[in-house]
Amino acid sequence: MEARDATPGALVNSTGEEQTATKDAAPKKETPQTKSKMEKVFGFRKEDLTSWHSLVTLLNRPTDPASLGIFRCLFGLLMVIDITQERGLSHLDFKYLDGAPVCRFPLFNVLQPLSLDWMYLVYVVMFFGALGIMLGCFYRLSCLMFISTYWYIFFLDKTTWNNHSYLYGLIGFQLTLMDGNRYWSIDGLRRPSIRNAHVPLWNYTLLRTQIFIVYFIAGIKKLDADWVEGYSMSYLAHHWLFDPFKVILPVELVNLLVVHGGGLVLDLTAGYLLFFDATRPYAFFFVSYFHCMNSQLFSIGMFSYTMLATSPLFCYADWPRKFFACFPEFLRAVLPLTSPDPQPSTSCVYNEIQSTSTERQVTPPVAKASKLRLKHKLGAIFTILYIIEQFFLPYSHFITQGYNNWTNGLYGYSWDMMVHSRSHQHVKITYKDGKTGEIGYLNPGVFTQTRRWKDHGDMLKQYATCLNQFLPRYNISDPEIYFDIWVSINERFQQRIFDPRVDVVKADWSPFRPNTWLMPLLVDLSPWRTKFQEIEGSLDNQTEIVFIADFPGLHLENFVSQDLGNTSISVLQGKVNVEIVEEKKNFTLQPGEQIKVPAGAYHKVYTVSEDPSCYMYIYVNTTEAALQENFTKLLELQERVRNGTETEPLPPELQPLITADDEGSELNATDPIVQLFLKRQRRMKEVKKRREAGALERLERFAVKKYYTIRRGFLMTAIAMRNLVVGLPSLEQLTREVAFANMKEPQAEANQDERLKDEVGHGEL
Repeated sequence: MEARDATPGALVNSTGEEQTATKDAAPKKETPQTKSKMEKVFGFRKEDLTSWHSLVTLLNRPTDPASLGIFRCLFGLLMVIDITQERGLSHLDFKYLDGAPVCRFPLFNVLQPLSLDWMYLVYVVMFFGALGIMLGCFYRLSCLMFISTYWYIFFLDKTTWNNHSYLYGLIGFQLTLMDGNRYWSIDGLRRPSIRNAHVPLWNYTLLRTQIFIVYFIAGIKKLDADWVEGYSMSYLAHHWLFDPFKVILPVELVNLLVVHGGGLVLDLTAGYLLFFDATRPYAFFFVSYFHCMNSQLFSIGMFSYTMLATSPLFCYADWPRKFFACFPEFLRAVLPLTSPDPQPSTSCVYNEIQSTSTERQVTPPVAKASKLRLKHKLGAIFTILYIIEQFFLPYSHFITQGYNNWTNGLYGYSWDMMVHSRSHQHVKITYKDGKTGEIGYLNPGVFTQTRRWKDHGDMLKQYATCLNQFLPRYNISDPEIYFDIWVSINERFQQRIFDPRVDVVKADWSPFRPNTWLMPLLVDLSPWRTKFQEIEGSLDNQTEIVFIADFPGLHLENFVSQDLGNTSISVLQGKVNVEIVEEKKNFTLQPGEQIKVPAGAYHKVYTVSEDPSCYMYIYVNTTEAALQENFTKLLELQERVRNGTETEPLPPELQPLITADDEGSELNATDPIVQLFLKRQRRMKEVKKRREAGALERLERFAVKKYYTIRRGFLMTAIAMRNLVVGLPSLEQLTREVAFANMKEPQAEANQDERLKDEVGHGEL
């Protein structure tokens, strides 16, 4: 509800009766009675909540359809774009891999994808459903087409679950039950009886409350100690978007006050600020700024733009009429209606209507007095139950206990957005042949396209079951599967999340019981994070550090790469025994003691104390350090050559430094160090050029990228539809068609592989 939901031409008198009168027809001596303070602020009176009858009447109060119609159009448009992007139409063939052995993670194990061509048909139905919502064409059917296919795809893959995808499905479901096609719709052109007709107030109440919940519950979830103390998203403070704040604040305070403090305050207050007239303009500014930043910080598809599209729902419902009335007259034919008089609708409840007359004109009554019908009561009941359910679900994880793995269960419906950040240091999958006892290791992620299984017990169980089914194809009978996965959540110690001694294939799992093989989060060690920052601050730029915590009776088996030529273990708490496997030596370490471990060899670290042990690896990537030293020398030499201070002739292997700016100069380099140096220089130059590009160039680059992405989705869809209708063509023809669909912009096609290969093995790109 909102401060002024009474529709244009409907005046609410002191007894709650609605009086329809146009501006011209109303007698000059008649003025609407003064509204109470509560009605001015909230849009309804205390009396509207005193009985069931008055509440149903309030929720079905006739309201202008304009704002709902504009939102319907924007939501449909954004979903049309989203289907080719985050829903995956442009890469559907890579996602579903017909016939390939792939482990999948549906919400219900019986739910499986169709064959590839039929999956394209599912997406076609969803696309035309979203298009129909946008145009308001065959509205109910379009909504059903969209939500049925959308929820099928949503439940089909838990690895893509997130809060905003869940929100899209909820909004699509709500629009199915609403009268969203009564303003600026093709249905309105086909059926004049619904064109520009009132909609019941509960249509707006439901959407506004849903958006309020998204903001407010997200804020409540951020009252978590990790967020308040600035550990959840600390890496964001280093992003260039926060550079203006770094002019006046150190990066530590930008992280604590702007990233975490600002996010907390905005989420807690955004819903309230959008609701009230006095604060709405400020809310629009901060909310828009917030979502525009998020669109650059995260790869979240249409979410930022969808939330921007929801903000006008909190304005007066007739705002589009006033907005489009400002456009020139010759454009009015293609723009939404600006007439201030919606027509009556049977979906609404009208109180007694009084006709008013003047010497010039008699205004006919807009509608007869209407009684509460079953659909009015059902609309009110649905609104109340839905709102209660949405407030309850984010805190329902005491029911779905099997999903509670260091987070609040299926967080895709919890609105705890970005509350947790994770990093993985060590992942090992061990299999054991049930008949021969042979032990082997699997590449983490084999038979799957996602990494999300590493964090959730339910997905780990599905993955282990899938591996158990696939491994017999490779002469491994009755395989047992063991996982040793180390995770750091919100900058804590790296620690195990699952018990490595448990065969997950045979392990019990239920959505209604806790995982017995889930290792507890060592929250008692959280205060060490302050010490971590002190230790890391005391190290030079070439030295790296990893903090480990382990449980009594368990051990970590680790291999030190040859690149890490200077690696040591230092104990912080507890007692450990370090076994050097090849040397068959054991060393016991107490807190404060340290030992160097050899590179290119295995070692094991046993926790032998009664309490969990804490230790840290301190290492230097000697290969990277040597490479950086060579790069520095080459850069200095190149600068001397360019400014003419280098007097000695360059040897042949260094000659490419002179022609470094020429296209393909790195290909002529015979020395691998020089070649890598020139590639890195070219990449840095390209990155700098892209960052310094003007707005038009950025827009063009964005448009071209999106064009080729959408183009591939539609071409592959056309191929699939042809296959369903007339059958598969020859392999040669199909290969040519797919190659044509895969065509990319020339620059990306030429440079993409090289960009990705520039620094492989030498840190992140």
